[in-house]
Parts: sequence; structure tokens; C-alpha cells
Amino acid sequence: MSGSVRHFKLVLLGDTAVGKSCLVVRFVRDEFFEFQEPTIGAAFLTQSVQLDSSVVKFEIWDTAGQERYRSLAPMYYRGASAAIVVFDLSNKESYNGAKSWVKELMRRGDPNVVIALAGNKADLPASQRKVETEEAQAYAEENNILYLETSAKNASNVKNLFVEIAKKLPQQAMQQEREQGFTISPPKQEKKSCC
Repeated sequence: MSGSVRHFKLVLLGDTAVGKSCLVVRFVRDEFFEFQEPTIGAAFLTQSVQLDSSVVKFEIWDTAGQERYRSLAPMYYRGASAAIVVFDLSNKESYNGAKSWVKELMRRGDPNVVIALAGNKADLPASQRKVETEEAQAYAEENNILYLETSAKNASNVKNLFVEIAKKLPQQAMQQEREQGFTISPPKQEKKSCC
């Protein structure tokens, strides 16, 4: 299937102000805005990643982090092939929140969902760090999920995060298609959104 395009729904989850929208905007548009309005409900964007033999097109749902929107999350992660759970490396509470999102995804999400944990704001000085790399890495290994430290501000590891997820996806999609005899197709219309 050389050169084929595969479509995958990807959802971003995490507490408010951890940088979910910043990561998506950096990945999709290669832009960074220091101050962004909180996401209301969810924003929808698309972006592709070129792998050796195929193109992976992500249909990205960037969900709101505020507690009042939490009950809407299942609507967005239902049917998602991948999820990025984001936390702020300078905020231990957001790390605990991320672990609760991972647990929820494992319990209620798609059984084959590829989960990546992203420790964001890696550009901050080491003195502000509240979550050590080793701790998050060990948690990720225990739960068989990806872990990367990212910075939407300086673009560190942002594209790599999506590439690593993309590498884990195509094999599963091909396997699912063979088992279920269907192809995942993109939504008919792309909605415009701002961060």
C-alpha cells in the first residue's frame, strides 16, 4: 500500500492551561501564541505525517480542559484511534490529572487506542519543573504508552510526538480493516477553528 493515505481520529485530553491547543497549533500551522483563550468544547484541525510507505492524516479534536467540559470528553474520544494526554511539567496537579485521563481512556476508550503522554512546557527552567522525566517515563512504561517531553513554544519534540503515534497506527488500521472489512474515511467538511 505504498503512498496510501490513512485517516485517524486523534483526541487531545488534559487539564486546562497545559498547552493542548498550543501543541496542536504548533503541529498544524507551526505557530505559537503566548496567550490563548481557553478552548470551548473542542476545536477540530487536520494535519498529515509522511511515513516511509504511507501518509497518516490526523483528524484532531482538541478538547477543553476546564472541569465543566469534562463530561463531554467521551463524545470526543469515542472512536479515536489515538489520544495525546498532555500535562504541564511545572504543575504536579496536571500530571495527576493526566494519569486520571489515561486511566479513563484505558477503561472507556477504544481497546486499541494508541495513547501518548506529553509532558509539555519542557522549555521552562529546570528550577520550575515539578515532574521528573524518570517518574513520567516509568509511569508510561508501566502502562505501555508513549512518553515524550514537548515544548509548543520552541517546537521541541512536537512533530516527533505525532510521528511516533503515526508509526504505531498504520499496522493497527490495516489489521482492523482486514478484520472488519471497512476503511476509515475523513469527515465531509473541515471546520475552521482558532485556538
